[in-house]
Amino acid sequence: MSVFDKLGRSLGLGRELSVEEYMTSEEMKDVDILNEPADFYIKPFALVSEEDVPVLQTELSKRNIMLVNITEALKRPNTLKGMIAALKEYVIKINGDIAQIDNDKILIVPARVKIVKSKKAPAPSR
Repeated sequence: MSVFDKLGRSLGLGRELSVEEYMTSEEMKDVDILNEPADFYIKPFALVSEEDVPVLQTELSKRNIMLVNITEALKRPNTLKGMIAALKEYVIKINGDIAQIDNDKILIVPARVKIVKSKKAPAPSR
């Protein structure tokens, strides 16, 4: 019996629970039964409005690494520029880092974490 079967039974499901159902179930959203709580997390986040900036700042203050989707904010370039400026200012203040990793994603890291921004291929390991 797999972990997902046991988990499905503990949630009161009479059938097997697939990996996808497990990963998307609302009950399991903030539960990690396989690991101890971590010191910090890598969290996906959708930046939509200016109200999202303080949420990101709070997550960074908890030392979480934020993978930010800016697709929705790209529709309002002036607002996006202001939000990015506020995030850059905060990141500089806390000694973190921020980088755009593709057209619609930004990586923001907390204090004492830096992002390598060069596009060179990594040196071969020996």
